[in-house]
Amino acid sequence: MKLLSRRALEQLGSLQASVQELASHRNTALRMFMASRNTTTPVAQREFWLEFAWVDSEYRIAVRKLAQFCSEHRSLVA
Repeated sequence: MKLLSRRALEQLGSLQASVQELASHRNTALRMFMASRNTTTPVAQREFWLEFAWVDSEYRIAVRKLAQFCSEHRSLVA
């Protein structure tokens, strides 16, 4: 079993931090959208939905990058 290089560990840490931060933003946007369903106008609801959709897309991209990193480095940590 080989260890990850310092550079790879830094990249992994950065990817994990990005996923965690975007997950937090995504969860907040989802809560706001859910709360808006009964309290705001349809136009405002659409804005909350668009915000959630954008953050969700960013989150999914970050997760995909992390998964790709793990796949590329699987032989080093297995």
